[in-house]
Amino acid sequence: MANLHKRVLVAGIATVLATAGGPAFAEIVSPSPVTSPSFNGPVYAVAYRGSTVYVGGSFTKASAGGRTVERIRLAAFDSLTGALLDWRPSADANVRALAVDGDTVYAAGDFDRVNGQLRDSIAGLDAAGGWLTSMRHTVLGQPNALATGHGRVYLGGRIAAVDGLPRANLAAFSTATGELEAWAPTTDDTVHALASGPDRIYLGGSFHRTNGARSTLRLSAVDPVTGALDPRFVPRPVSQVFALAAAPDGVYAALGGLGGRAVSYTREGAIRWTRVFDGDAQAITVLGGTVYVGGHFDSACTTTNNGVKGSCTDGSVTRGKLAAVDPQGNLLAWAPQANGVAGTRSLAASPELASISAVGDFTTVGGLPRKRYAEFGAFRRTESGQLRSDYVASYNFDTTVTDGTFDDGSGRGHLLRTVTRNGATPKMITHGLGQALQFPAKCTGPACPRLILRSQPALDLNPGNRPIRYGAGVLLSSAETSSGENILQKGYSTGGGQYKLQVDGISGKPSCGIGDGTIHLARSRVSVADGNWHSLECRRTGSALSLLVDGVVRAIVPVAATLAIDTDAPLTVGGKGGGTDNDQFHGSLDDVWVHIG
Repeated sequence: MANLHKRVLVAGIATVLATAGGPAFAEIVSPSPVTSPSFNGPVYAVAYRGSTVYVGGSFTKASAGGRTVERIRLAAFDSLTGALLDWRPSADANVRALAVDGDTVYAAGDFDRVNGQLRDSIAGLDAAGGWLTSMRHTVLGQPNALATGHGRVYLGGRIAAVDGLPRANLAAFSTATGELEAWAPTTDDTVHALASGPDRIYLGGSFHRTNGARSTLRLSAVDPVTGALDPRFVPRPVSQVFALAAAPDGVYAALGGLGGRAVSYTREGAIRWTRVFDGDAQAITVLGGTVYVGGHFDSACTTTNNGVKGSCTDGSVTRGKLAAVDPQGNLLAWAPQANGVAGTRSLAASPELASISAVGDFTTVGGLPRKRYAEFGAFRRTESGQLRSDYVASYNFDTTVTDGTFDDGSGRGHLLRTVTRNGATPKMITHGLGQALQFPAKCTGPACPRLILRSQPALDLNPGNRPIRYGAGVLLSSAETSSGENILQKGYSTGGGQYKLQVDGISGKPSCGIGDGTIHLARSRVSVADGNWHSLECRRTGSALSLLVDGVVRAIVPVAATLAIDTDAPLTVGGKGGGTDNDQFHGSLDDVWVHIG
């Protein structure tokens, strides 16, 4: 990846600068998944209600906190703690869709019974206790999608009848009584996706006509009360639609076909932007202006062109099963890297928690075990219930305070002060829409210029044995490497321990280090000394230390889960000190950050 996507903190939310389609800003969640339950089979559906996450699929067991318990195709847990809740309805076959309205969770799928009682393909469940509501119907066909709004729960799929009354792939039920509504628009083939907008219900699938109209290929909009077709919306997507996310000014669609697509449509159906992938896009959601896409793709194409088998013809960047796009259609650096074949099947967003959830068939995300569920958030809650950022330091070098020190964008006040020797001075260079810091050129001997940045000691820069992530954007050429160059460091190998990010040797290969006495190093086999910007990230979670280069895991080493870092030493950037042998960094840095928790 030739350009670093800038990370800035604004009001506690990480902001990323895109480069794939031109510069633009959008709020974005962390690419590192939080701790969450795992499941022993595919998860097809996910929905939020406050801080509770509901999931449905074909699983029979869930694991959290070292315990595995029975959960028969339905489960719920606390998003803030990752703890499973005692919400345990059971379905006798797959749950394929979920939706929430007030105190009711709606489930649809292949089942005939829920909690041992007859519930054919659709059921209403109490959100707190998991018991069934009085809603009970007979559905002839295969439900695929649910959406709530306008006093109704809408059902889509390949459906011929409900309670003996003809329905052509669509139906609706009252959320007040659970009764079948008269709402009955028609499609001539399967509905895969529904989305409830302010004055429309968007329909997506493999159909060619809605209500008999020819201009409704695969994506259409109908009235939420009457079911009448909205003739103003004429999008005509190029392949079948698997998922939808409604917005006040239009709709976002995830498309399959030979190479998947994420498309932003206006209310009239005009295309704002298209992002192309090398596999189906099967899930889509939006949070804070950023559009998140999931599927079974492995790469995102750098243009909208792809080949007959879906491969990117004009270049690509790695995006394993998950990607993010800003409001202008620029591909963002967010790249959690999930595994698997089917990959991500569904996504959900929670504006209240500033988080998104992904479900599917993956078992790892970013090198971490995340079996079929992963959640990504920008915030965590304090004991008082207030949202807070876990970024304890963040430096984009775009702003300074009056004495010339570099400001801390995390809001924690950890200013970086310049320490120089032999006439070194900070030099700013342009990077993206801001600036980066260039360090002294390569030099040997005691008279060489030396420059580092140093904070004051602070307890909240010490992770103890908690998870920690830290990183930087690095620009380094082959002429700027040396035997060892420090990018970021706090502490030393003894006396409380240390964590650090550095570039090792003339070859320019980065490494992450952490330890107290014994230092554990995760070393990359890939050099970053190629004259291009690269994003480097170190992650310590439990008993593993990982190094990521441009969002891709390049090394993992074991560490003791009890290893704790607690040091009075300051955080330094660009070297470990101002002396002669300070492991001076000779390239340019931007977006240096530390995240604990």
